[in-house]
Amino acid sequence: MENFGLLLLFWYGILHAFGADHLTAIADFSIGKNTKKTMLITTLFALGHGFSLFIFAKILESYHINEQLLGYGDTLSSMVIFGIGVYLLFMVFTDRISLKKHIHLGEEHIHISFGKEHSHTNKDTSSAFAIGALMGIGGVRGMLITLGAIENQSVDFSMVLAFTLGVMSIFIGFGVVILTINKNLLTSKQNIQKVFTTAGVISIVVGSNMLLN
Repeated sequence: MENFGLLLLFWYGILHAFGADHLTAIADFSIGKNTKKTMLITTLFALGHGFSLFIFAKILESYHINEQLLGYGDTLSSMVIFGIGVYLLFMVFTDRISLKKHIHLGEEHIHISFGKEHSHTNKDTSSAFAIGALMGIGGVRGMLITLGAIENQSVDFSMVLAFTLGVMSIFIGFGVVILTINKNLLTSKQNIQKVFTTAGVISIVVGSNMLLN
């Protein structure tokens, strides 16, 4: 594929990443996380998205799948966003989001965790990859239409890589915005409840809107 085509794909990845469902998912997973984990989450989400698109694009090259079936991918993405919103509101209203502060090397550190007990796990990072892959199903149709890949040429790794890099650039940039929120707003239990409630409501609204359209 020529360089212009890869540049086009990179640009499509940027535009695709600005979708309300994608930014909502990034926010839901990144709120309350430290810098390292936020960057890891946004990167894994983009990689999962690209991996899923590559797999399904290769399947669509070999098998004809009607438009109605492809539309189920969009429905699935919408349900994921809606479900995340319901989960966040449940965690807020059952008081399952905890705030812990401690001093380490002369600096105060804040840890926000889900559940009755504070714990350190990698579930959120692995979940980010899985959710990114799941939501990638909803984007495969748009990517293939943009490229004309089904009719003209085979989908190769460089195409998906260009798209993924475009997506990743926006996700990481948005992750920096979330880090700013984490640093300046998530300093008290009251603020945490407000921020997570807002994120939950937005997720439900975005998911519902996608399901209805």
